[in-house]
Amino acid sequence: MTLAVLTAFGGGILIGSAAVFLKATTGHILGVSGILGNAVSRSAGSWRWAFLAGVVGAAVVMHGLGVLVPASFSELGWERLLVAGLLTGAGTRLANGCTSGHGVCGLGNLSGRSLIAVLVFMGTAGLVVFLQHRGSWLS
Repeated sequence: MTLAVLTAFGGGILIGSAAVFLKATTGHILGVSGILGNAVSRSAGSWRWAFLAGVVGAAVVMHGLGVLVPASFSELGWERLLVAGLLTGAGTRLANGCTSGHGVCGLGNLSGRSLIAVLVFMGTAGLVVFLQHRGSWLS
């Protein structure tokens, strides 16, 4: 196995374990967009802020360990990444959650809404990849 496969596998295990742990201990769903939205919009328990600090802290630790940011991130510049983040945030509000929240937590909770959302996300992604490759096959 390659390092990329091992880190992806490890990340999946950690995300799944965290989702199960949060649901079992607090009854809350581990959806980052929902946690952020609830932390900002109303008086929230300190666990939400601790969770968000952990998300940012993990990135800081990885940077400190020398883990490189994907080249596409550093090539885009902070302005585009900021706009992309804001658009992603708006999309999560419209969809009542993000792709990973619906995929990991929603499907895990047998949510019909999440099943439809994941089918739309994956179908759209598949269509985009198909269209991109179709164009490259023609040239």
